Amino acid sequence: MIHLTGLLKRLAIGRAMRSEELHETLLPKRLALPIFASDPLSSVAYATQEILLVLTLGGLAYLHFTPWIAAAVVALMTVVVLSYRQVVHAYPSGGGSYEVVSVNLGASAGLVVAASLLVDYVMTVAVSVASGVDNTISAVPALAGYRVLLAVGFVALLTGANLRGVRESGQAFAAPTYLFIAGVLIMVVTGLLRYFLGHAPVSESAGFGITSDPRDAGLAGFALIMLCLRAFSSGCTALTGVEAISNGVPAFRKPKSRNAAATMAVMGAIAVAMFVGVTALALIAKVHITDDSCRLTGLPGDCGGYTQRTVIAQLAAAVFGGESSPGFYYVQAATALVLILAANTAFNGFPLLASILAQHRYLPRQLHNRGDRLAFSNGILALALAAVLLLWAYRADVTSLIHLYILGVFTSFTLSQSGMVRHWNRVLRAEPDPVVRRKGQAARVINAVGAVVTGLVLVIVLATKFVQGAWLAVLAAVVLWTVMRAIHRHYGRVAAELAVADPNAELVSPSRVIAIVLVSTIHKPTIRALAYARAFRPDHLEALTVSVDRQETAALQRQWGELDTDIPLKVLDSPYREITRPVVEYVRSIHRAGPRDVVGVFIPEYIVGRWWEHLLHNQSALWLKSRLLFTPGVMVTSVPWQLTSSARADHPARRAPGATRRGEPVR
Repeated sequence: MIHLTGLLKRLAIGRAMRSEELHETLLPKRLALPIFASDPLSSVAYATQEILLVLTLGGLAYLHFTPWIAAAVVALMTVVVLSYRQVVHAYPSGGGSYEVVSVNLGASAGLVVAASLLVDYVMTVAVSVASGVDNTISAVPALAGYRVLLAVGFVALLTGANLRGVRESGQAFAAPTYLFIAGVLIMVVTGLLRYFLGHAPVSESAGFGITSDPRDAGLAGFALIMLCLRAFSSGCTALTGVEAISNGVPAFRKPKSRNAAATMAVMGAIAVAMFVGVTALALIAKVHITDDSCRLTGLPGDCGGYTQRTVIAQLAAAVFGGESSPGFYYVQAATALVLILAANTAFNGFPLLASILAQHRYLPRQLHNRGDRLAFSNGILALALAAVLLLWAYRADVTSLIHLYILGVFTSFTLSQSGMVRHWNRVLRAEPDPVVRRKGQAARVINAVGAVVTGLVLVIVLATKFVQGAWLAVLAAVVLWTVMRAIHRHYGRVAAELAVADPNAELVSPSRVIAIVLVSTIHKPTIRALAYARAFRPDHLEALTVSVDRQETAALQRQWGELDTDIPLKVLDSPYREITRPVVEYVRSIHRAGPRDVVGVFIPEYIVGRWWEHLLHNQSALWLKSRLLFTPGVMVTSVPWQLTSSARADHPARRAPGATRRGEPVR
């Protein structure tokens, strides 16, 4: 069983890597782009659709606002990309928004950013995978009944790929990302050429009308402004994941900051080009899409059985000649794949941020440990579990999940840009060089504009999405912030309790060392434990047994008397057949009698190699050990005796690095 588990692990994630091989996992820009930017690049597959879904709540009358809303999204993305280029140069250690805010605005504000980003990374995985499943179903409608199962399966595949290491996952995901970029750009260029040549593509929904939602019919004034703001906030999903590069600067090859900034610039340019192209094509092809297919008019059949294709699917069919064309299937396959792989941005950002937080003692220290492949395995598994639970709870429905999305991103955007303004204020106060000062002042202006704009977007997102489900993301971030503060206080209390004020004073020897060997019968483990305890040369050594059966105890005493030993056998009477309580009370009484004495309890322990053997042996010593560990002044020592099965099933030469051996205590 142990061998099979180890073999499967090696096949799944590969051989274990030495710590010295960490430099081999550093990324060139061509791999860093698909790893850290797949989320914002893939967001163009649904950002335009989210804008249209909101505007069509009022029917077709408000679609003419689409270009202006798209222009606002592009302007915002430009500002955010320029702002984060400043971050990667100023804070190259990889903390991103969390480090910027913690340093410049304080630890509490930094934790707000960290909690928001951690929640948003979980949302990224859930939304990206659910959207990828949607596009898969658009190409193969028969899979609609397996939506949740497909989503969970895709998360499992992403988890396995990331457990193999950052570089390996990048190599696996690079091709789909570049194929998606090529497919969308070819579709956009082809569609625009057809438009300028007088043969504009026409979508399958162009002939459909849309009845307005009764609550959003005939909007004007403030209500119309709110509808446009809702559409803008939904379109801002195109910005999700932009900050991931600033968190992952240490993963780049040298010069790290310059390579990270260059990758971010390329990402911004490609994302803007694809988003603008898809939005323009959607308007040219007259794509009509709504959140409820029964609001479509002119359908050939019953609206209840009609499945709307995504905007990308409709455009690919219109541009490349129908839903049976190779171009349609290429774009759909690439889109579905890259949307699923877009979750990889979170699979890199979440473990990195969690590792930094664990290093700062805001999360369990295990999240700072690297696995066999030098990836932060515990963070990867934690993210996967949270995403699977979310997908299951929301049935992998993009429309439901999208309301929980982007809130954390804009919280981090706003606070990080505000922190960068304070950073430049501090730098400029100490910088005498006029050339450097001009560059710093320009950078401060960029960050100030970014802080104001993203702050306004945050207010819009809160106002338009809070009651639709964003409150749950806010609640999750608040709970996580509270938990991280509590964890930090705990680690602080433990560190203060363990700190050594005067090492020489702590090195005082005990008055006496009293050794106690627990005995149930005389066999090889008992003899070894007695010999091991004697080797410590204690001031007093005795064997201890508990009498729960008078005949067995009498037989043990006779056998003990036949031994050639001067070690006394102490018998504790237990009329109620308890074992743990009499031993613990006896040991505590010895410690109370001599507070400066040290009591060492030696427990013989079987080591078994098969899981079912673990079930066949008495667990009394395990309970004793767990109770004695809470007794001050008592040292508990396990003395192992390896059974034959342990040697066959778990030979040291066959164990994988980091593997542990199962131990079974005996009475």
